[in-house]
This record gives sequence, structure tokens and C-alpha cells, in this order.
Amino acid sequence: MAGMIRQHDPQEGDPLLASINTTPLVDVMLVLLIIFLITIPVVTHTVPVQLPKESSQPNPTPPQTIHLSVDQQGVLYWDQAPLNLDRLKQRLEQRAHDPVPPVVQIRGDQRARFDAIGRILAVCQQVGIHRVGFITEPPAAP
Repeated sequence: MAGMIRQHDPQEGDPLLASINTTPLVDVMLVLLIIFLITIPVVTHTVPVQLPKESSQPNPTPPQTIHLSVDQQGVLYWDQAPLNLDRLKQRLEQRAHDPVPPVVQIRGDQRARFDAIGRILAVCQQVGIHRVGFITEPPAAP
């Protein structure tokens, strides 16, 4: 806060009131702050180097998804074709050595026994496929 100084002038009858107005000071400080913020990036120096131009970007190929399903009786399906565990292992071994390893997604019936799904996980681990996911449905809204 600005200090108030009261001076009494004997020739005039009223006392003189003097105070410091800080508004111009705040304006000047804000202008200086803006000037510094603008000039700081210009002042920083970097080493001048000629960067190479890259003409092509690598296109990463997304992993292929293998959809497996297990019904209530424990029957295994690759997409919609039924198959047994031996055939599953053969097909997964072929795919495990692809340049981009596949992703296995398992849709298991909620009434299916866990051992059927556990065997699928064991086969995936044996052939070297580590990206395995489970597909579920979201709960019903209340």
C-alpha cells in the first residue's frame, strides 16, 4: 500500500494529500516481462549443423490378431472353425516365427471350464507367443 503523507501549507488553508500511484509501475514491469519472454528464445545459441533429410518413414506393420473361442463344452475354435489342441499348436508355431508376432485373443464362454482356456495359454507359452488377451462383455448398465 502506498504511504499517505499529509503536508500542511500555511498559505492555503487545506492540508496537501500526497500518495504514490503504482499502476504505471505494474504496467512497466509487465511490458518488461513480455519483452524478456520474447527475446530469451532468440538469445539461446545452438551449434549450427546440417541435418540429413529423411525421405521415407518406416511403416510398422501391426501384429495380426488370432481369434480363438471356447464354447460351454470346451470345444476350441479358430475364428469359426473347430480344431483340437495339436492342430492349434501346429498353426501357432507357424505364426510365432512371423516378423511381427501375432496377438491371440481368447473368447471364452463364462460357463466353460478353465482347464480348456488354460491349455490354450500353455500352448501359446510353449510356442513363444506372449501377447494373449481375453475378450469380455461390459456389465449391463444399471
